[in-house]
Amino acid sequence: MTDAAMPRSRRQPTFAELFTPKLVTVLREGYGLVDLRADVIAGLTVAVVALPLSMAIAIASGLSPERGLFTAVVGGFFVSLLGGSRFQIGGPAGAFIVIVAGIVERHGYQGLVLSTLIAGLAMIGAGFLRLGTYIKYIPFPVTVGFTAGIAVIIFISQLHDLLGLDLAREPAALAPKLVALGGALATIKPVTVVLSAVSIGAILVVRRYLPMWPGLLIAVVGASVLTWLFGLPVETIGTRFGGVSNSLPLPVLPPISLAALQSALPDAASILLLGSIESLLSAVVADSMTGRRHRSNCELVAQGAGNVASVLFGGIASTGLIARTATNIRAGAPGPIAGMLHSAFVLAFMLIAAPLASYIPLAALGGVLAVVAWNMAERHEFSSLLTSSRGDAAVLLATFLLTIFVDLTTAICVGVVLAAFLFLHNMAEAVSVSGLAGEDQADAVGPDRVRYEPATRDGDVMVCQISGAFFFGATAEVGAALDRIGQHPRAFVLDFTDVPFADTSAAKMLASFVGRFAKSGTQVYFCGANFAVRRALLNAGLREPLIRYVSDVAAARQEAHART
Repeated sequence: MTDAAMPRSRRQPTFAELFTPKLVTVLREGYGLVDLRADVIAGLTVAVVALPLSMAIAIASGLSPERGLFTAVVGGFFVSLLGGSRFQIGGPAGAFIVIVAGIVERHGYQGLVLSTLIAGLAMIGAGFLRLGTYIKYIPFPVTVGFTAGIAVIIFISQLHDLLGLDLAREPAALAPKLVALGGALATIKPVTVVLSAVSIGAILVVRRYLPMWPGLLIAVVGASVLTWLFGLPVETIGTRFGGVSNSLPLPVLPPISLAALQSALPDAASILLLGSIESLLSAVVADSMTGRRHRSNCELVAQGAGNVASVLFGGIASTGLIARTATNIRAGAPGPIAGMLHSAFVLAFMLIAAPLASYIPLAALGGVLAVVAWNMAERHEFSSLLTSSRGDAAVLLATFLLTIFVDLTTAICVGVVLAAFLFLHNMAEAVSVSGLAGEDQADAVGPDRVRYEPATRDGDVMVCQISGAFFFGATAEVGAALDRIGQHPRAFVLDFTDVPFADTSAAKMLASFVGRFAKSGTQVYFCGANFAVRRALLNAGLREPLIRYVSDVAAARQEAHART
């Protein structure tokens, strides 16, 4: 193969293939009454699950319960209408409680609206720039770490309502929150504690013995009936918020100024990061459950549109929801119309039954989120990663602790960077150089320390092999190994057959080594280099006549002997 030879690149997908919503795909495949019936059943099932969760998440975020319902209606509708997944359900997420509560505490609801608008527009831009495919590079220990950290914060944030504590103000940050909760422990109300325990117990019993029944809604309705029948002295949605709105507000833009935009950017970055990760992880889970394949960049665009629309209509940040998406799939949804109907059913509840929400005790909603936090914690994965390797444990704990005590954005960034450095270290350790004349096994580079099988010397021809990814992290050790060569041979063959990748730093180091060989009259041969490796070598100046490219070691030996 000549230096200029290049393989044909695979056909790139068209814009339409990348960004056509799955709704259009489903309708093209044919949609009938049987499909509509299945979508209605699935949509109603998901709406029943979403009702108590949406209100509970909004309350835990420091806002009125209808904010969560607006998000489920508007955000959920746009995610299903425009999304790249057939089954994704969008709406308010427990994972956002930490972020939303912090923004509301610092900047009020208008600050949340502006931050979410910026994040939504950034998601749309990221989708059109095709950045959605890079979310898959978030390491598993990072996702488990921040999810477990969020679960801890959610549970602690519910102690106020679970115990019926009297708090004038509950801080969003964990350390001040713990101080405030500790100072209010003397105000624990036994009736509230019992009602919380009954609500949690009802959810667990229904989930254990009647898994197809809506345990969350049953627990909330049951607690509400008990509160009304016996006149229990517990706080309800009506006593704290005065009830729930029975209409959807008109869209309104927040006040926008340069100072407001500057203060909103850090919070927008947090919403962008978590929203993108959560939604695409949810789409991946849906794919694994159904065997389908989502369009990640299309999904990002839909999530961005859902966030923009949600806050314009009075909602909060929205994302794809793993639990509700799984419920949608198990209920038999054939496509995204089920998600759109789920939004319509939630809206119908607001229009018809909103007055009844005043009777819902906050202890029951606290119980709902306590169960959500317990399920989010991924305890098995957490313990498994702690014992799998020191590197995974370090990434997991760093992400987990930073999520709890600093903030989510810092936790994810530090976790990803730490995981990347550990990966680079492991990759560098895996690179080996074998076949060096006079080399002792103890001096070999790499963990395997196995000699290269072909004879290292054939007359005055030396053969060496590099194995593994040849990148900047491995240059020091590979260079040191090559520098151990004493008297330069007449011909030197370097075998790249087991090198899948080489970067510029490695190629430049090799160019310096080859230059020293050339000064002593040694002819250097490179063999077995794939296209990507050869391109890196050529870009570093490793061209003929400085070196010769041949197909394999045998060809290099033959040519070296012929030049004698």
